[in-house]
Amino acid sequence: MAVQTTIVSERRVSSLRLFMTYMLHNPPTLIGFIITVAFYGWAIIEGVLQLLGMVLHNPAIGWALLPYNPFAVNYAAAFQPPSLKHIFGTDNLGRDLFSEILYGAPTEVLISILVVGSAILIGGFIGMISGYFGKYVDEAGMRVTDMFLAFPAIILALAVEAAIGRGAINAAIALVVVWWPTYARLFRAETLRVKTQYFIDAAKLSGTGSAGIIFRHIFPNVLTPIISYATIDLGNVILAYSIISFLGFGVPPPYPEWGRLVSEGFQYFPAPAWWYAIIPGVVITIVVIGLALLGDGISEYITSGGITA
Repeated sequence: MAVQTTIVSERRVSSLRLFMTYMLHNPPTLIGFIITVAFYGWAIIEGVLQLLGMVLHNPAIGWALLPYNPFAVNYAAAFQPPSLKHIFGTDNLGRDLFSEILYGAPTEVLISILVVGSAILIGGFIGMISGYFGKYVDEAGMRVTDMFLAFPAIILALAVEAAIGRGAINAAIALVVVWWPTYARLFRAETLRVKTQYFIDAAKLSGTGSAGIIFRHIFPNVLTPIISYATIDLGNVILAYSIISFLGFGVPPPYPEWGRLVSEGFQYFPAPAWWYAIIPGVVITIVVIGLALLGDGISEYITSGGITA
């Protein structure tokens, strides 16, 4: 068993090295990787500082690495265009837009990870159960999935959040409600492919139960194709959450959510502050494109047979 584990670990390390080599020769994937690492890396650092500030009852820790306090109101500095002093300009209350965007990044990351992670768990369970057992179990699971897919995702998410209240966690819950069905379909399709292979028959003959086959043999072998889709989907969640906060269903002010910054900025577009709406929108676009480029690169690499179990 120890030898087998070592072999698997060596294969995974080798696959990672091959992917890094592939990425260095694939500029779009490399760009996506840099954007993704920069975005999630910063968000984790800033999120830890904000959490530390909450624990120590010292909110100033949360903006210790920022150029300005993102909540400080300075009417004399309102609507200043991008410059060396304020590289993204200032908003209607004189707050530094660059600091606001940096401060709001952890929420975007938290939502994206919670939603995609929860969707994989819920959708994966339903999809694998449906695909493995088939017949009535499959019929019931897919009809429930179709019921959720029948509703427009954003409208259903807004309805759920309106019912449970505003806030980052409630927004994540609302998005999970509409996000898991797609993963259920993906996991079901992959399960139908994997369960016909010989090692599944060998597991059955060895006396392994259905639960063991699903979680020890099927899940690891269907997860790899899901990785590329999930990477792209992180950007889709950020975009969807930005739409929710744009419509006023996100975290209440004065917390600087990216979608709400765009919404507030449109009140002053194109004059007196075109940058107020445009720059946060560009930041969202760059992050979403970066995740899409990385996800596409992972998908191409998987298709080429670069990743092995």
